[in-house]
Amino acid sequence: MHEDTNDDRRPSRGVEQGDREFLSLERELTVLLRRARANQGEMAREVHPDLESAAYGLLVRLEECGRRRATELAAYIGVGKATMSRQLRALEQLGLIAREPDPADGRAWLVDLTEEGRRRVSRVREARRERYVSHFSHWDRTEVAELARLLHQLNRGMEK
Repeated sequence: MHEDTNDDRRPSRGVEQGDREFLSLERELTVLLRRARANQGEMAREVHPDLESAAYGLLVRLEECGRRRATELAAYIGVGKATMSRQLRALEQLGLIAREPDPADGRAWLVDLTEEGRRRVSRVREARRERYVSHFSHWDRTEVAELARLLHQLNRGMEK
């Protein structure tokens, strides 16, 4: 039996019968999030050996959305201005991002991937996509699409 599998599906003491689904959801999300954190650390190291795990999501956001204000990135990632400034400085020192003044607001900065940053992030994301294709090869494509749809719905609901 895999360590992350809990075959004891009985509800905990004091749990209402109707709450089993939510206990199961909590258990499975805990496993998923633990694995996601570990994978994020691996992917960060693949981009650059000195890259902090938390900064990987920032790079992915820049790859997906292009140039953004530092304040926008901080809000998206869910960190304060000081933490974002520290992460951006580190990414800049690694040569993965570049900052420039925002022409619309001289007090703000725009952040974007450098060509090197874009190349490294794209390479890691492509390798991850290939791993997903391999891991889910026994799934029907409609099941993969349904999982993606449900995860999107979950993520949207968590934003509110």
